[in-house]
Amino acid sequence: MTTMLSSDLPLPKIGRGKVRDIYAVDDDRLLLVTTDRISAFDVVMGETIPMKGAVLTQISAFWFKELEGVVPHHMISADTDEIIAAVPALRPHRADIHGRAMLSRRTIVFPIECVIRGYLSGSAWKEYAASGTLAGEKLKAGLVESEKLDPAIFSPATKAETGHDENITIARMREVVGDEVAYTLESMTRSVYTLGEELAREQGIIIADTKFEFGRDKDGRIILIDEVMTPDSSRFWAVDAYKPGQPQASFDKQPLRDYLDVERHAGRWNGDAPPPPLPASVVEATSKRYLEAYRRVTGTELKI
Repeated sequence: MTTMLSSDLPLPKIGRGKVRDIYAVDDDRLLLVTTDRISAFDVVMGETIPMKGAVLTQISAFWFKELEGVVPHHMISADTDEIIAAVPALRPHRADIHGRAMLSRRTIVFPIECVIRGYLSGSAWKEYAASGTLAGEKLKAGLVESEKLDPAIFSPATKAETGHDENITIARMREVVGDEVAYTLESMTRSVYTLGEELAREQGIIIADTKFEFGRDKDGRIILIDEVMTPDSSRFWAVDAYKPGQPQASFDKQPLRDYLDVERHAGRWNGDAPPPPLPASVVEATSKRYLEAYRRVTGTELKI
């Protein structure tokens, strides 16, 4: 499978994120193409990570299928032949979209990242360690890094086009989207995370935290969109290596982050674009992490 830094398809391109290219199919459908771009510390690398786009698309597809009957969602198909049958203009581009494209329903997207934290880690741990709070709201005293939070904490954030999303209070979320929508988004977030955390744990993965996006479709329904419980949107830990009171190894871009940390501390990179070139060993190690995440979550090898 060839790697992809950027896609070029015969459809109107209406968006480009750090990883995904978004195309309009018609008034009701989108094509999401997950490239092999990778970012760290808010900088997109110059190299691609083999299989990354397919891993993210196919893990999301796995979860969307598992969530049938739990919450409505935007996926129509992530099967290449089904997508081409639905959008014949893509037939000459089969190799480009194979495994990495998802045909989806169009929605009006809510400007909220619905973050849920089952464990105290990352920015949440930093804030708690400094002030005993999360998004300004008090948590109980005496928690340690990576401790399980019971119940999980719903911690919304504003969506940022660039840079980091900003944690906000639920009260602020209600001001943005209204009480009824805020209640629905939190309820759906908790339902998806509860199912995902339970199924992933059976496969030896802890989903420590994750974030979801939601939109309203043409029928007025609030539905789950974008990616779901992937290594890019979640913090994955190994059940058999979990030890509270310390940081945990992640199934994501940790080899990349570690390399960039070394370059930054050595004074060879200032943390801004352009990033330093990545050695082949870092690219390979990162690709293996993504493939291992797919295998752990789904219980099967990724066959594309």
